[in-house]
Amino acid sequence: MSDTSINIVIGGAAGQGLATVGTLMAKAMTRAGYHILVNQKYMSRVRGGHNTFTIRMGPDPVVSITDDIDILVALDAETLELHKDDLREDGLVIHGDDIDSAGFNALRIPFKDLASKPLFYNIVALGVLGGAACQDSAIFETLLSETFSKKGDAVVEANVDVIRKSFEWVKEQKVSFSCIASAKESNTDRLMLNGNEAIALGALAAGCNFLSFYPMSPSTSVADTLITKGRGLGLKYEQVEDEIAAMNMAIGASYAGAKSIVTTSGGGFALMVEGISLAGVSETPIVTIIVQRPGPATGMATRTEQGDLNLVLYAGHGEFPRAIFAPGNVEECFYLTHRAFDLAEEYQTPMFILSDQFLADSYADVEMFDLDTLPETTKPLLKTESEPYKRYELTEDGVSPRMIPGYSETLVRADSHEHDEMAAVTEDGANRVLQNSKRLSKESGLIQDVIGPDHYGEEKPDVLLMCWGTSLGACLEAADTYEGKSIAVLHFKQVYPLREEQFMDYLEAAGEVVAVEGNATGQFAKFVAQETGFRVGSYILRFDGRPLSPQYVLKGLNSII
Repeated sequence: MSDTSINIVIGGAAGQGLATVGTLMAKAMTRAGYHILVNQKYMSRVRGGHNTFTIRMGPDPVVSITDDIDILVALDAETLELHKDDLREDGLVIHGDDIDSAGFNALRIPFKDLASKPLFYNIVALGVLGGAACQDSAIFETLLSETFSKKGDAVVEANVDVIRKSFEWVKEQKVSFSCIASAKESNTDRLMLNGNEAIALGALAAGCNFLSFYPMSPSTSVADTLITKGRGLGLKYEQVEDEIAAMNMAIGASYAGAKSIVTTSGGGFALMVEGISLAGVSETPIVTIIVQRPGPATGMATRTEQGDLNLVLYAGHGEFPRAIFAPGNVEECFYLTHRAFDLAEEYQTPMFILSDQFLADSYADVEMFDLDTLPETTKPLLKTESEPYKRYELTEDGVSPRMIPGYSETLVRADSHEHDEMAAVTEDGANRVLQNSKRLSKESGLIQDVIGPDHYGEEKPDVLLMCWGTSLGACLEAADTYEGKSIAVLHFKQVYPLREEQFMDYLEAAGEVVAVEGNATGQFAKFVAQETGFRVGSYILRFDGRPLSPQYVLKGLNSII
């Protein structure tokens, strides 16, 4: 899948500008037509602490990160010390004069000779990296011209001059490194997005026009992108005092006719749970984005994990329907978010997107989204001819007519208590059974709309890797490279509700089923067992705050098989 790729790791301390170098490099490679996948690891500090920006790139699709390093850009000595064991035998180290790289295949950059002041050192590093990867400086020059255009011609010329000098310097060096294969010209019109950006764009494509949020890593850039891109589309937004307010405000906006979104992470979502129940009983559409990080409590604020599935499955007191989507890549972030809005409006109940820090910060090249293929989302009523208006009318499919207040003389009511068809509070037992059964009957429709898992490989493999969300890429590459037994992959992008007929044949046909998850207890595998009675044979679990890699999965497979 990615055997033609190279893996570039840029490492240093927070504040050294490694994200600037990495982002510009990734953009340039995307424009050059390469497929890319970015992984960012950073500590929760403003300055200091070891951070990395990793770009895996190649002329063929890149589905996963990897632990092996082809080019290591060391902005400090700690980077070389920490990552030298992952450097391939023919790997290249790029560093400054202050680092000792004796014994390594290295390019020692004379920063002071190539740039007039430290302000341009990042551009020097970018140019040397681009030259070492055998790229054309013209793409970098154009990118820098666009990036600094608002700062004036003098700034643009200074940066372009530095990038040219850096490329020329690399040509004069005697260093052993094989150039990456040329990119395919047909790929040059692809977008570079990360998961959070794609979620935001998917929401806007669905007509999202209200955002309320309290900033919490690693979800904040969903809100930032919505605000930046949504202003011109009529989006209203509010950064509120806490997560409780964020959820309740979004529910109020939805009652008033907005298509509302809330963004948070696990700790923030824990505070929103009572509000989710309010949306459930009042049958108010709401889409909540939960970008997971390790818990409990503050946990590891800038690391990744798949530990909040149980939280979202059972969030809220009482019983009401929901659907939970878990995108496995950047493209799925866009399309599944749009689907969440569609279903929220159709079934008038909460919907959830369960992402994680790895996907949130992972840039990838994606095709232009085809907006014409997206379905029209259900629209509420502005007026009704039937009198009296029954907000919670008992219907066969559980979906009652939903009106927006203020568009007619009809009184539009909603209630947080149990209520009758007219939204009047009541404790009548028979009515309670009717209304609760009405709400739960929506599950029949939601089950019919379930997106089944994707199956890759033989239908009757020796081993089937069952995974969900962002464990997809690592499983695909591990299955592709494992030798000795046939390995297939079953990936769930919707984790609730489930339809057994969509996947049980795959589970029962495999010689052994191994659950691969980014948590300590195999939450999804246990949920599958609860729903179907099927128990997996083994687990490969990672919960150290780092994303799953093919090497990690292969190591687990070797210990199992």
